[in-house]
Amino acid sequence: MTKKQKRELKRILAALLLFAIGMLTDGAVGMSLFFLCYTLIGWDVLYRAASNILHGRVFDEHFLMSVATVGAMILGEYSEGVAVMLFYQVGEWFQSYAVNQSRRSISDLMDIRPDYANVIRNGRAEEVFPDEVEVGESILVKPGERIPLDGIILEGTSSLDTSALTGESRPRTVMQGSEVISGCINETGVLTIRTTKPYGESTVEKILALVEESTDKKAQTEAFITRFARYYTPVVTIGAFLLAVLLPLIFGEPFGPWVYRALTFLVISCPCALVISVPLSFFGGIGGASRSGILVKGSNYLEVLAKVDAVVFDKTGTLTKGNFSVASVRTASGGLSEQELLRYAAHAEAYSSHPIAESVRKAYAKRYAPVSTDLVQDVKEIAGRGISAQVEGHRVLAGNEKLMQAKEIGIPEENRELGGGTVIHLAVDGRYAGAIVIEDELKADAAEAIQGLQRAGVSQTIMLTGDREGIASYVAQRLGLSGFFAELLPQDKVAKVEELLKALPKDKSLAFVGDGINDAPVLARADVGIAMGGLGSDAAIEAADIVLMTDEPSKIVTAIRIAKRTMGIARQNIVFAIGVKLIVLILGALGMATLWGAVFADVGVAVLAILNAMRALRVRGDRQTSSAAVALGKAAVEVEG
Repeated sequence: MTKKQKRELKRILAALLLFAIGMLTDGAVGMSLFFLCYTLIGWDVLYRAASNILHGRVFDEHFLMSVATVGAMILGEYSEGVAVMLFYQVGEWFQSYAVNQSRRSISDLMDIRPDYANVIRNGRAEEVFPDEVEVGESILVKPGERIPLDGIILEGTSSLDTSALTGESRPRTVMQGSEVISGCINETGVLTIRTTKPYGESTVEKILALVEESTDKKAQTEAFITRFARYYTPVVTIGAFLLAVLLPLIFGEPFGPWVYRALTFLVISCPCALVISVPLSFFGGIGGASRSGILVKGSNYLEVLAKVDAVVFDKTGTLTKGNFSVASVRTASGGLSEQELLRYAAHAEAYSSHPIAESVRKAYAKRYAPVSTDLVQDVKEIAGRGISAQVEGHRVLAGNEKLMQAKEIGIPEENRELGGGTVIHLAVDGRYAGAIVIEDELKADAAEAIQGLQRAGVSQTIMLTGDREGIASYVAQRLGLSGFFAELLPQDKVAKVEELLKALPKDKSLAFVGDGINDAPVLARADVGIAMGGLGSDAAIEAADIVLMTDEPSKIVTAIRIAKRTMGIARQNIVFAIGVKLIVLILGALGMATLWGAVFADVGVAVLAILNAMRALRVRGDRQTSSAAVALGKAAVEVEG
C-alpha cells in the first residue's frame, strides 16, 4: 500500500467516524458534522469536476457525483448526500489499490534489468553499462550477480536461478558451451560468457518491451465498454435534467420531489461498475494465465482464444522434443545380436555430425561402451543414401533403403515398414544385418494436450510438418490428431493455414502453435499465434501473441480454459451491472428508490462486479511462476475507472 493510499484510507476512516456521530446527533450539531464530513471526503471530487468542466470535459463520474451530492445537501438530505460521496470514495480507493498492485508488479519486474556488466578488455574486467558491451565480447559474472546479456559460457560451471524468467524454482546447472539468457542470477561459480546479442535484443529487454506494449491491446469487449461509457453519461445526464424540469411542468407538481428523483437517477447511472469491472475481468484472466506460465500480450488475444475452434501445430519442438533417439533395434534372423548391430552402426557413424548419427552413438555409449574411432577406417559418405566404413576389418553399410538397393542387398519384408521414425538399414560384408529405428521423442504431455483440447470443444487439431508422410502419419495416429499435412515448406504452412481460416465459421478462430523460430510467418498469420517455450527465441517474442514459458503443450488447454472463463466473467459483469442499474433507474424515476438505493446500484454493484472479476485470477492446479510472468500478466490490461 502506498503512502497516498494509506493517507486516503485514514481520510475515509475519519469521515466514517464523523458520519456515524452525525447519524447519532440531531439538530445543528448533526448538520455541522455532516457538512464537515462532506467537505473532508468530497473536496477533491468537487475540485476535479470543476477542473474538468473548465477544460471541456463535463460528463464524467466526478460531475455526476458532484451534482447528485450537492443537490441532496441543498434539498436537506444531508445523510444521503454524504453517504453517496463517502461510499463513492470507498469504491475509488478499492480501484486505486488494484491499479497500484499492477504498477508495483511492473516495478518489481524492472528489478530483473541488470545494472552493469563486467566486460573483459585488455585482460582485465571492466565494469560498464550493459548496452556498452558489443556482440562477441567476453563478460565475467560472479556468484550473486545477474547475467546482463544473452550468451554462451566459455569457462566455468555454476547453478543459475532462472525463477525470475521461467518460474522454475529448481536451479539450472550450466557449464562450458551452455547457452544462458539475461536476467538469471548466477548462484555459485564464476562464469566467463561470450555475448551473442546486443543488450537491446536481450531476453530481459524483450520482456520489458512486452510489458510496455501490452497495455495498448484491448479486447473488443473492453473497448466497447469504454465507448459505451463515453456516450452513456451525457444521455443519462440529459435524462436527469428532463426528469427534474420537464416532468414536474407536465404534471404540474412541485419541483422538489422530482429534483430528488433526478439526483437519485444521476447516482444510479454512474458507469463505474462497467468501466472498472470489465477491464479487471481481463486483468484477472491474464494474471491467472501468467501464474500458469502463460504470457498473454493483450486482452484482445484472450477474447480471440476463447473462440478457438481449430488448433494447428508444428511438429518438431512443439509436439515432439526435437531430440532424436533410438526407438528400436531389429536384427536379421540368424545374424548379429542387438549389441553387435548397434556397435557396427555407432562406429560406422563415428565421424558424422548428423543428429541421427549422434543419437546412434549416444545409444551405444549409454547401453554398452563409448565409441572408439581407432576401430574405424576408410569412411565414405554416399550422398543422400548413407555411409560406408571399415569397422574392425568388416565393411559396414549404414543408410536408407536406396543404399541397400544400390548395393543389391535385399531387405526382409518385415524390416520395410518399421513405425514412423527414420530407419537406418545395416549390411555387414555385403549381407543384410538389420535395422535401427530413430524417432523424434513425443513430449510427455502431447497426447494429453490433444485430448484436453478436444474436451474443451476444439473440433480440429491439425499438424503441419516438413517431415515425410510416413513419420507425420505415425505421430498423428499416436497423438489422436484430427488431421495432418506433411512435406510442407514454410510458405506451404502459411497457405495451408489460410485455407483452414477460410473454412472456419465467422464466429470461430484458429490458433497456430509453433516453436517461434521457423514458424514466425504462420504465427503471425493465424488469428492467435502461440509460441512454445519461446523466452530464448527472438521470433517467438516478436511473432507470437501468446508465449508459453515452458515446453508443455498442455498449457494450451489451460490458456483456452482461462480465456473462456475470463470472457464468461466479463459477460456476467456486463449483464449484472447493466441489469441492476436499469431496474434501479426505473425505480428511481418512479420515485420508488432513494439515494441509499442509488448507493447500492453504483458503489455496491461496482464492488461486487470487481470481486467477481478477481475470480479470474484463480486457476485450478496452476503453479506459481515467475515475477516476470505475473508482472506482464498484470500489466497487460489497462485498468480504467
